[in-house]
Amino acid sequence: MASLDKETEVYYNNYFDLFNTSGYKQLIEDLKSNNTVLNNVDTIKDDKDLYFRKGQLNVLASLINFEVTIDNAYKEATEDD
Repeated sequence: MASLDKETEVYYNNYFDLFNTSGYKQLIEDLKSNNTVLNNVDTIKDDKDLYFRKGQLNVLASLINFEVTIDNAYKEATEDD
């Protein structure tokens, strides 16, 4: 396993601490609920609204998947070559 410099190690540990809090888990559940509501095309009025909604869904997906993204980056940074 490759070792990380101290600053990078702190960076990842801060995120891992955050991901384990009940507040973070609550935020993700709320974002998932919002994602479900926004994913309904019945309320889209026109093409501008469609593109705006698409942007909202992209941001929500990034936030919902952030923990996985950080975890994958950590694994990649710490694996041996």
